[in-house]
Amino acid sequence: MGIFDKDYYGISGMGAGKKRFVLRASPAQTLVLGFAAIILTGAILLTLPVSVQPGREIDFLTSLFTATSAVCVTGLVVVDTGTHWTTFGHIVILALIQVGGLGFMTMATFLYLLLGRRIGLKQRLIIQESMNYTSLSGIVRLARYVLLFTFVTELVFAAVLSLRWSYDLGWQKGLWFGLFHSVSAFNNAGFDLFGEFKSLTDYAGDATVTLCVTTLIILGGIGFSVIVDVVRRFKEPGHLLLHTKLVLSVSGFLIIAGTIMIYLLEYDNTLRGLSPLGKVLASYFQAVTPRTAGYNTLDMGALHSATQFLLVILMFIGASPGSTGGGIKTTTFGSLAVSVWCMIRGKENTEIFQRRIGQDQIYKSLAILLLAAGLVTFVTLLLSITEKADFLALLFETTSAFGTVGLTMGITPKLTTFGRILIILTMFLGRLGPLTLAFALARVKRKSQLRYPEEKIMVG
Repeated sequence: MGIFDKDYYGISGMGAGKKRFVLRASPAQTLVLGFAAIILTGAILLTLPVSVQPGREIDFLTSLFTATSAVCVTGLVVVDTGTHWTTFGHIVILALIQVGGLGFMTMATFLYLLLGRRIGLKQRLIIQESMNYTSLSGIVRLARYVLLFTFVTELVFAAVLSLRWSYDLGWQKGLWFGLFHSVSAFNNAGFDLFGEFKSLTDYAGDATVTLCVTTLIILGGIGFSVIVDVVRRFKEPGHLLLHTKLVLSVSGFLIIAGTIMIYLLEYDNTLRGLSPLGKVLASYFQAVTPRTAGYNTLDMGALHSATQFLLVILMFIGASPGSTGGGIKTTTFGSLAVSVWCMIRGKENTEIFQRRIGQDQIYKSLAILLLAAGLVTFVTLLLSITEKADFLALLFETTSAFGTVGLTMGITPKLTTFGRILIILTMFLGRLGPLTLAFALARVKRKSQLRYPEEKIMVG
């Protein structure tokens, strides 16, 4: 089914039995073009003098980098967000984060619903693609749930964070900071307004900030279909879907294991000056944020190399399908891990929770893993040629961009022009690549009538 297929959206002929072929973009192409258009619009708005603080340089590449980072909900920045941009610039960035996190078609659905307009098949297909959903059935209803859940969650946590920061910053600034960081955290963006590239390091041992931000990150990165499934099971007792069980299991394992390992590795390093509770909170926070959020309460450059490499692994895995996060996704990692475990145990099928995962899903997971690893390796190789930085720092930066995380070891502002362009492309591919690839592989099934003889090869 190609982009020139007249029946792609159920379009029939027009007038006196004649059929007209209409050029249509596929849902995946529409997503790519839509995100690109939003990024370009955001870059133009950020280039306006009203967006930049007086005396600061107005540079289109800087604006493009920031807009890409916001729409792709990454958080990597080449200039300090809190001091370089004006309030208008911050509002533009916040709007880009919201649209980028939910997907522009989900936001378009919100406008359609407000205007009372009917959502057609084409729009439903694009929503399905953007939300990484497996069926058209109930897709508009799911979009409604996503919008309601998103706005309510952001407002509730914005109120809590505003109260907390009002004590430090005054009520007016506290309200704005609460709203901005609530939206940024839920959408796993990682942008902050505290200045000097310090993120949330002043609140490493603060329970309110730590628990609010990490809860927002988890809710935004767990996947909207998982949230709907869990809520549905509370209303109607029954079994959770296999997808939900796998997401919750892998996410829980990564957070718990990450917290323990960071605590042990950094106990006498970056955690040294914190209280016993503060050490646990900082370790937990830093185990959650690599799951594509980008905030940090510990200095990334001061971490041990082992901890930095652990964060690279967590960033590469990323969040869950149908969420605001990036990476190869928890289900991709989980299904491959289960497949290997079943193979070691001599099982012919990939089985977990008394269910079987189809072989086609394993193939798609493997394809996503290899393509993602190839992209990260290639970009890191190019950066190692053009940038003057440690290899681990470059790998960290590239993986952060691909996983739409936003953590950095401090080299982002020092990137060359070529390096900035590479990271822009990596953020864009990281936000759209694995998602659109997964659905392209899921739909395109070409069965050949020719079946070649099987022959063994030596592996391992």
